[in-house]
Amino acid sequence: MTRNRHDAAPDDPGKRGDNAATGALSDAAVADYLRRHPDFLARHSDLLDVLEAPARDRGEGVVDLQQFMLDRLRGELAKLRESRDDLIYTGRANMASQARVHEATLAILAARSFEHLIETVTTDLSIILDLDAVTICVEQGDEGPTPTRIRGVHQLESGAVHAVLGPGRTHAFLADIHGEPTLFGAAAGLIRSAALLRLDISSATPPALLTLGSRQPDHFDPSQGSELLQFLARALELTIRQWLELPD
Repeated sequence: MTRNRHDAAPDDPGKRGDNAATGALSDAAVADYLRRHPDFLARHSDLLDVLEAPARDRGEGVVDLQQFMLDRLRGELAKLRESRDDLIYTGRANMASQARVHEATLAILAARSFEHLIETVTTDLSIILDLDAVTICVEQGDEGPTPTRIRGVHQLESGAVHAVLGPGRTHAFLADIHGEPTLFGAAAGLIRSAALLRLDISSATPPALLTLGSRQPDHFDPSQGSELLQFLARALELTIRQWLELPD
């Protein structure tokens, strides 16, 4: 007895699974999946880079903008990815800088004496902050220059801090420079960028600077934020004032 075609057994689900497992997906199956998952391309936007848009023949003299629009979207997507990567890199760099400044501040606060404080600033901070030179520069008083043998401490002429920073300014970030020997001493030849931070230690002391130098020309830049290094300078001011028992 022959069987009617309407009596034929339905397709075996197991066989359909075998076909899918071997990669034998039909166009219809893919299209059906995409219809049931309309957010698929949104979740896998990288596929837009490899998908080919269908060309449309609209007749002579008619321009199809579909491919142009898709190319533009791909370009915008690439820019967004680049911006995302830049943002992640900047965020990580800022976190690393913050951690270094916090460690440097703790090292200043942990100094056991004034001499140890100066040694910490002029020796240890360059390692903690990944720099090539850190110095303290103090203007000479009314009595004129006084000899100093403290390593990393330099004496400036009266008015030098104002001349270097400018009127009313608390800091200056300098990029692509040649180090100034009056600020960095023997390390000046290494310095290609610098951060200069005013130190208002006390009303009883002359103006001073905390100077940070790097051999990288773009390590410090005039456009970068100053909050972290200003915080470091304020901590140093207070600590020096306390060790020397100076008035505000």
